[in-house]
Amino acid sequence: MLLDKIKNYSLILATQSPRRHSLMKGAGFDFKIIIPDNIEEIYPSGLSEPEVPIFLAELKASWFDGKLKKDEIVITADTIVAIDGMVLGKPNGFNEAFSMLQRLSGRSHDVVTAVCLCNNQIKKTFSSVSKVYFRHLSNQEIEYYINSFQPYDKAGAYGAQEWIGFVGIEKIEGSYFNVMGFPIHQFYAELEKFIEPNIS
Repeated sequence: MLLDKIKNYSLILATQSPRRHSLMKGAGFDFKIIIPDNIEEIYPSGLSEPEVPIFLAELKASWFDGKLKKDEIVITADTIVAIDGMVLGKPNGFNEAFSMLQRLSGRSHDVVTAVCLCNNQIKKTFSSVSKVYFRHLSNQEIEYYINSFQPYDKAGAYGAQEWIGFVGIEKIEGSYFNVMGFPIHQFYAELEKFIEPNIS
């Protein structure tokens, strides 16, 4: 069982996201939190939508290059919302959040999360895609949600686990936890594969 195997390792979760913290704890993992500093989440133009979170997750992981002990494994992640060929990250204030949710209203969009695992020798990155269908949201509902929940730390300006998810999401194709920002089921399987070569 992975939880037994992982006891020989020290997991470092490099994210401030309380959703990711909660999902890791819920899956039984012990970890410490170290947040990379001075990381500008800027990506090159020309990347496809799925490539953007992969680039950003690996960028965050690169902060740990040369800093890890043999038994340490770092976990970084990045989530984006993609619609109309656009990548929606975290909104910069009320107006941008409002515009994002208006764009998502009554339509489907993709949520892509990339996760990078690295130790002092190798990096492994994987990603998960979920399709989310929103019913039509009135401007009043959007304004209520933003004012009540301040979703400025969330890609696409919403959290599926909050009010807007309860009343607005009609259907999800793929992992619900991926929409929350961390595909924990896939992470569990990928982490097991990641540590297998190191187990004697």
